[in-house]
Amino acid sequence: MILKYLLRKEFTQIRRNSFLPRLIITFPIMIMCVMPWVMNMEVKNIVVDVVDNDRSTLSQQLVHEIEANKYFIFHGQQPTYAQALKNIEHSEADVVVVIPQNYSRDLNSGRVPQVLIAANAVNGTKGALGSGYLSQIVSANVMPSTTAIKSKIDTLYLYNKHLNFKVFMVPALLAMVMMMITGYLPTLNIVSEKEKGTIEQINVTPVSKWTFILSKLIPYWMIAFFIVTVCLLLSWLLYDITPVGNIALIYLLSMLLALFFSSFGLIISNYSDTMQQAIFVMWFFMVILLLLSGLFTPTRSMAPFAYLSTYINPVSYFIEAMRTVFIRGGNISSISHQLLALSGIGLFMGTWAVVSYKKNKR
Repeated sequence: MILKYLLRKEFTQIRRNSFLPRLIITFPIMIMCVMPWVMNMEVKNIVVDVVDNDRSTLSQQLVHEIEANKYFIFHGQQPTYAQALKNIEHSEADVVVVIPQNYSRDLNSGRVPQVLIAANAVNGTKGALGSGYLSQIVSANVMPSTTAIKSKIDTLYLYNKHLNFKVFMVPALLAMVMMMITGYLPTLNIVSEKEKGTIEQINVTPVSKWTFILSKLIPYWMIAFFIVTVCLLLSWLLYDITPVGNIALIYLLSMLLALFFSSFGLIISNYSDTMQQAIFVMWFFMVILLLLSGLFTPTRSMAPFAYLSTYINPVSYFIEAMRTVFIRGGNISSISHQLLALSGIGLFMGTWAVVSYKKNKR
């Protein structure tokens, strides 16, 4: 019965707050409406300068292929490499392609001409991917036999057949929304009560620590349930993206992640005295958990010591399991490992949240 009244108090506080209800509703909507369009790993609009020292039909064919490619912005043909390099130094171009003087003669005689590709490496990602795109175009022109072999190879994509990047980002963005809402709100809840002094009224009552912590966790689990529903509806209405697997597994994974972050937020609030302190500590851990989760880069490409952190990172388990269910249509047996890991980590953090709460009786 005590838990019932404590839950009523929590929901009353959330409802009377002029900011929290708006945040809970608008934050997932903004994330799902905007982020899938901007979080795209493709690099486009690469400005290219071409130095054609051959001035032949074959060299101009290569120039026109570069000009027609959708990933490049053709800046023009420069008379010398020095002039093109000056454009890079002034940030007017990103990549320079230098076609050698005997380009067409080498091709006609069966030799492979040496085409120079120089990229601005200040932005390493843009320079590397731009050079890779251009290398494919150049290789297709200087080695036609290799291109003919590749044209006979058919690629079959088992999942996400149209390579729609939003399909990969929607389940990942769901993790980000869950982290921010279910992590920060419980943290700021208790710390704000500490600053106002109202938590002392709870400390002198016979309310047990378990009951108090549950009254702080349950409302945010219900908020997490609402957020997952909103995100799934928006992914269906805006992008026509629906889960391939069982939707109940998505809710189960989301609740387990909410258990971890709400418990983690309460742990930080138990050790924090001010709201500013709690915000900075929570942000510190959230950035680390997010960057080491495999959301932006594959975990297997990390250094060995960094990859070991994925074994205790619940976000990594959540993203892996969510993509398995959402994209590949996996069942409960295919994500059993992730479910066990999330359950174990969540229960451990929940127990820590109860034990670390200091209830001073008077």
